[in-house]
Amino acid sequence: MLGTLVNAAAIIAGSLVGILFKSKLPERFIKIFFQVIGLFTLYLGMSMALKSTHILQVIFSLITGALIGEVLHLERGMEKIADWVKKKFKSKNERFTDGLLTAFLLYCMGSLTILGAIEEGMTGDAHLLYIKSLMDGFSSIALASGLGIGVMFSVIPLLIYQGGIALLAMGLGDFIPAGIITELSATGGILLLGLGIDILGIKKIKVINMLPALIMIILFMWWFPNFGI
Repeated sequence: MLGTLVNAAAIIAGSLVGILFKSKLPERFIKIFFQVIGLFTLYLGMSMALKSTHILQVIFSLITGALIGEVLHLERGMEKIADWVKKKFKSKNERFTDGLLTAFLLYCMGSLTILGAIEEGMTGDAHLLYIKSLMDGFSSIALASGLGIGVMFSVIPLLIYQGGIALLAMGLGDFIPAGIITELSATGGILLLGLGIDILGIKKIKVINMLPALIMIILFMWWFPNFGI
């Protein structure tokens, strides 16, 4: 779990720097920061998605996952939790919820999250998560400068999600085929594409409601491991 803890610390440090910059940077700088993050998110998502060799499983996982998320109203639930945290800490930042949810998706959907957490859980080697920590730290500066302190509180779901993967890999790592990891990363990449479109303001996409796709792709790959396109 050391890699995940370092990752959380980097996000907190970067967020504090970003909040400090927020009062000093002109709006046009914050705007272009978001454009850069949005474009990079699109690039990262595309590079991850193109690695898939089981496209049908990915498609079905996204469809079923989105339907499950829509039925469960995951996005609404996450927003309520974020609003509760906001009230608990008496934050007056109007974009607190946006900051928390956007940062969580950006920090947790990347391939480094999945691969790094699995590697640390299986071998104890956290070098991938250290690299991710450096990237997330700089990203949090830009995000927090535009969205405020909510970005810092994204470490709470990050610790649960990323730390959970590491603990799961610690117990079941030897039973996770490489193909599942690849398709899990590809599915996360498609979710990042949706997030990038959202960050750029092109179209509002309910990415959080699609999160069950990350579970569905594992199931589909277990059930139909040799059915690929």
